[in-house]
Amino acid sequence: MTARLVVLISGNGSNLQALIDAIRMKVLDAEIVLVVSNRKDAFGLVRAEKAGIPTHYMPLKPYTAAGRTRADYDADLAQIVGEAAPDWVVLAGWMHILSSAFLDRFPYRVVNLHPALPGKFPGAHAIEEAFAAFQHGEIKQTGCMVHLVPDEAVDAGPVIGVAEVPIYRTDTLETLANRMHQAEHKLLVQSLQRLIVGDEEVSDDDYMDEDDDEEAFA
Repeated sequence: MTARLVVLISGNGSNLQALIDAIRMKVLDAEIVLVVSNRKDAFGLVRAEKAGIPTHYMPLKPYTAAGRTRADYDADLAQIVGEAAPDWVVLAGWMHILSSAFLDRFPYRVVNLHPALPGKFPGAHAIEEAFAAFQHGEIKQTGCMVHLVPDEAVDAGPVIGVAEVPIYRTDTLETLANRMHQAEHKLLVQSLQRLIVGDEEVSDDDYMDEDDDEEAFA
């Protein structure tokens, strides 16, 4: 059965694009029924609109300005997401820690993508922190993971999939970030497909190259 996805974003939306492309190429047995952004200028909204996917902009600032809490925001967000009747809620670059006011509405149905290996570099600067750790000789590689979000712990929860990403002595932060994003795109699709239809191998040949993705939106 085709799964219904709601995708939450805050920025460029390249991982959202990976999902859109995988669905179009029938690699991912899903339909994106709504994309929500907490930032008005997020390019991911443009990607969604070009693909004919409904979007919703929901900023936090009006809540804080009115003296309302994060829990109030999350409860209203959960209501909007719930109206789309998703099977899975996908956090693809969503820069907001969700509280129980949201998570309790979708128990073990919220999926997060994080650019670090399990237990390593939680938070918004994982790639930068991994690169710095490599330069200090503390690690030899990094990676990314997809995991369920059962509670308010940051970048923690049952792991669905992991991809290791090498770091080279010739790397800059930019080249490492590009390699990480390519790994993220594949891992997110693979992990969601496993959730939807079980542990099924997905060939790397089923994915677009990064250059193809960028060219589509040049």
